[in-house]
Amino acid sequence: MMMKYHTIDELLSNNQSWVAEKLAGDANYFNKLSNGQKPPFLYLGCSDSRLPLTNFTRTEPGELFVHRNIANQVSLTDLNFLAVLEYAICHLQVEHIIVCGHYDCGGIKAALEGRTTGIIDNWVNPIRELYLQNQEEIDALPTREARLNFLAEINVLAQVKNLYHTPILRKALHDENAPKIHGWVLDIKTGLIKDLHVSTLQWQLTSSSLLSKMPLVTMSEIHPTDGVAGCCCEQASELGLSTVEN
Repeated sequence: MMMKYHTIDELLSNNQSWVAEKLAGDANYFNKLSNGQKPPFLYLGCSDSRLPLTNFTRTEPGELFVHRNIANQVSLTDLNFLAVLEYAICHLQVEHIIVCGHYDCGGIKAALEGRTTGIIDNWVNPIRELYLQNQEEIDALPTREARLNFLAEINVLAQVKNLYHTPILRKALHDENAPKIHGWVLDIKTGLIKDLHVSTLQWQLTSSSLLSKMPLVTMSEIHPTDGVAGCCCEQASELGLSTVEN
């Protein structure tokens, strides 16, 4: 992919022209933006530079509260993530939490192919464990792309499960205004987002003590619905997640 901009000066110039465009459309745009934030969405996504969700969803500044890391991990020991989650739920009172993975993810490739070292290797180890737990089924898929895509999808489901393990969300689920959780996968080749249809309705009625007993999803519980080998369907019962149709 040919990069459009190469220098810091170009980025600063772009900022000035963008500000001018916004002010031409609404002279009070930045005054209103500076009055505070009340985003309805918390977005937990991958750090990949190709994934500015504001572009893919046509959202504006102030509409998404964002946390990103390699391979969209929900880590129960990551204080950065936990602080973001607490602030989003307790202070911003977001209505929706989106865990968004994507196809062609470098973190997924690293986990599947074991080709990293150092800190990154430690970071993707949970995905590697997810692969090892489902290795027989994943390896049986016909192509490398199908294997990577499937692992990207069940990684999203696993991170949704991890989200429910956090004390912050467990406490929030007792509130009738608890945020709804969504699992998405973005296809960079098409620009389209695939909703994995993860429902939170049953979780809000389920004792949190059951969470620790939920095993990870395996491919044997996943049945493709769109005819594409390696695609996760809209069921993840082994994760303790219900699914719904739109």
